[in-house]
Amino acid sequence: MGSERAEFAPATAHGLRAERKNDHLRLAHGQATAREAGAARSDFDELQFIHHALGGIDSADVELSVEVAGARWPCPLFINGMTGGTDAARGVNRALAAAARETGVPMGCGSVSIALDDPRTAPSFTVIREENPEGIVFANLGADRPAADAVRAVELVGADALQIHLNAVQEIAMTEGSRELGGWRDSLQALIAASPVPVIVKEVGFGLSRRTIDELGALGVHTVDVSGRGGTDFLAIENERRGDDGFAMLAGFGQSTAECLLEAAGREDVTVLASGGIRNPLDAVKCLALGARGVGIAGAFLRVALDGGGPALIDRIEAWQGQLRALLALLGAPDPAALEERDLLVRGRLLEYCGLRGIDASALARRRPPAASLGTQEPGSESGEKT
Repeated sequence: MGSERAEFAPATAHGLRAERKNDHLRLAHGQATAREAGAARSDFDELQFIHHALGGIDSADVELSVEVAGARWPCPLFINGMTGGTDAARGVNRALAAAARETGVPMGCGSVSIALDDPRTAPSFTVIREENPEGIVFANLGADRPAADAVRAVELVGADALQIHLNAVQEIAMTEGSRELGGWRDSLQALIAASPVPVIVKEVGFGLSRRTIDELGALGVHTVDVSGRGGTDFLAIENERRGDDGFAMLAGFGQSTAECLLEAAGREDVTVLASGGIRNPLDAVKCLALGARGVGIAGAFLRVALDGGGPALIDRIEAWQGQLRALLALLGAPDPAALEERDLLVRGRLLEYCGLRGIDASALARRRPPAASLGTQEPGSESGEKT
């Protein structure tokens, strides 16, 4: 792909399905560009760390690596699944895979269903492993696919894990989408049983509720990506593709990433990942403080890859990694898990959400201080002096 911009000419070789993939790529790029230019507020802005001026540590003492789905990641960031199935998507996946190789971050791809149904599109996915032979790679399938496709998808990209996405809202909005959603639980369970690698069940931008995570845990899912509202908006994309108002009435449907993490906090049965609207490393750190083990970025990295190519994306990811280390040092967190002990205020509509859903937001503001802290106590802490 180099540093040139991707071209989004209509895909004719593989029909309307491939053209839809190019539409998704083009419109997602446009959304990411608009989000960055507009600097719109997010639920992440309703989260505020309490600053303790003597609480910092040396950045050299920060260990960023985390363990997810049986693999050790060098840092808690990953490139989330985005695209595949067309020539333009092949160029994007090549750039993303090269950046993943140079920075060590895991990488997902878009749904490989198109390649399983039409092998002519497979090179747009196999390029990922070609560019990144030793890295951590995720395959991606929809929950409605037959069980045998779990093995085929993993083999296609040489995957270390399988993302299975839940996209009911997108399907409803898509003109050619499925209206048969009732069998997803059974097909999902069959895919999980058939997968030769760990499974990560994810939404596509509308969030996983507490009830859904409970149901996934009961099905044997050990890792979920809440993928909440705030990033790439597939509802808006499908409405634009329709050329009419379609399901514009559902604008804002679903839960934000921050809301999902607040609901999922404290779980020990399921490892939680976060994606959806991550704008910068501070948003990522807030996700980690709310219990996410890893943080996925799609739109923000897609824009860089399309506008500047692989080298620009490598620079961006390395900058994020450096800023993550600096932020953890500032917050006195020797590793990402330690962020769950840092005081975090919840404000505004996010606080209202907590009240309505029975979530104790006040506990986040008065977390137990780390053992290495000084003897003075914060107001409201368990061992502080009563007034």
